[in-house]
Amino acid sequence: MEANLIKCCDCVEGMKSLPDNSIPLTVTSPPYDSIRDYDGYSFDFPAIAEQLYRITKLGGVVVWVVADGTIKGSESGTSFRQALGFLDIGFRLHDTMIYQKANPQPNNARRYEPSFEFMFVLSKGKPTTFNPLLLPCKMAGRINAGTRRHDPKGVLEAKDGNGKPYKPTKPRPNIWTYAVGSFFHRSDPLCKLHPATFPLELAKDHISSWSNEGDLILDPMVGSGQTAIAAMQLGRKYIGFDCSQEYCDLAQKRLEWYREKKDLHPPR
Repeated sequence: MEANLIKCCDCVEGMKSLPDNSIPLTVTSPPYDSIRDYDGYSFDFPAIAEQLYRITKLGGVVVWVVADGTIKGSESGTSFRQALGFLDIGFRLHDTMIYQKANPQPNNARRYEPSFEFMFVLSKGKPTTFNPLLLPCKMAGRINAGTRRHDPKGVLEAKDGNGKPYKPTKPRPNIWTYAVGSFFHRSDPLCKLHPATFPLELAKDHISSWSNEGDLILDPMVGSGQTAIAAMQLGRKYIGFDCSQEYCDLAQKRLEWYREKKDLHPPR
């Protein structure tokens, strides 16, 4: 199977060319609720979900970054429908994560400022790979003496690790915050040419978490190429599809730009 490839095609047709159980990790963000016009592309969620399930390896993961448009004053609920659609065809909803925007656009509607998108982590069976991103633990060295109500009747019991010192680090929580917008990608002159890029660090964090070096990473709606660039930087292989030739050309140019910079394994 050819790797390190960006191909202009409908993503369903692109995925049909891939073998069953061949992709360990997909990181993608679909065009939701007609918020933007992607060259008249018709988004066929059932067919996309079916192909993603077929090609995902047992133990593999799909990271689906999505939010809801507002239609006639009401949020569409598209994100929830898609999550349930994935469950209906056999995926597990391994984690519901939040991509929080540190600098959301001002909102003049009669509601609080929208500042996040969902990151549904879907797995085909139990995930085979998990490399948790860690934070310093403020309780490091202190003795764990906590309890929890785990029993169905609400009876208190000792937490895991009770009586032992806390470790120096702990896994990050499942709300991840990133700055957004072209202002924060000033060193990348091509990034702003796509209208809806998610942060490069978001792709890198998921790829680091759910895959290992040498793994093949798919983005069936590759857009500006963020997932492919992140995969390349982290020593993974990539495949990207997009229905827009303009965006495929942009993704390829950005990959070449990063290769010329030799920005392949930046410090984290």
